[in-house]
Amino acid sequence: MLIDSHCHLDFPDFAPERDAVVARARAAGVMRMITISTRIDKFAEISTLAEAYPDVFCTVGDHPEHANEGAEATLDRLTTLAQHPKCVGIGETGLDYHHDKVPRDTAERVFRTHIAAARQTGLPVVVHARDADADVAAILADEMGKGPFKGLLHCFTSSMALAEAALSLGLYISFSGIVTFKNASEIRDVARAVPLDKLLVETDAPFLAPVPHRGGRNEPAYVAATAEFIAGLKGVSIADLAAATSANVLRLFDKMSRPDSAREDAA
Repeated sequence: MLIDSHCHLDFPDFAPERDAVVARARAAGVMRMITISTRIDKFAEISTLAEAYPDVFCTVGDHPEHANEGAEATLDRLTTLAQHPKCVGIGETGLDYHHDKVPRDTAERVFRTHIAAARQTGLPVVVHARDADADVAAILADEMGKGPFKGLLHCFTSSMALAEAALSLGLYISFSGIVTFKNASEIRDVARAVPLDKLLVETDAPFLAPVPHRGGRNEPAYVAATAEFIAGLKGVSIADLAAATSANVLRLFDKMSRPDSAREDAA
């Protein structure tokens, strides 16, 4: 069993064949998919999509590139929407200094609000960090000092220092297809170093298709290629890697039903 801990099934890339995409994921052994919110204003659409499939769950939040679009994500709004039965996480949120589309003080304020929502709801916060390692690490440490919360760094492309900072706070680290890319040696070093009980796999679909699918649209079924590659890096079997990462997702996103305890009528 595999779990795609981060994809975007609501994106228009999948609209023409969403049923087929979900079916291919199931055929590849992907028993759970978490479709991640990038705009809180679209949560109704995202949650409706999750309701349509027993094995698809969702989160609620604003991606840092959209933190100043529309009404700001308030603590009350996040926690209220998070009560939806298929909402299992907060985010994605964080800091993105690569595109730097949002004033940094605004991005930080919204990031901290999402963490507060994670703390209040008990749901994990999904953190996007790009070219902002020091500030992300400082905010996570400061917020953890205000009270514990659960979370993960998704699609990890940052430094070993940020990975170590996150792990020291009890957070998880998720790797996408980028780890399979030829020029990703530093990311592979981090993947080798992350303990198996803190590691997740994801697609970030429709982006970042892993080798051998690189260059095309990504989809949840392809998380199997990333998992197989990381298993090789860590010197474990794909079965052991799949079992460990799935257990980690179910431990972290503990509002999500377990595949062995839920009826998969559409599977």
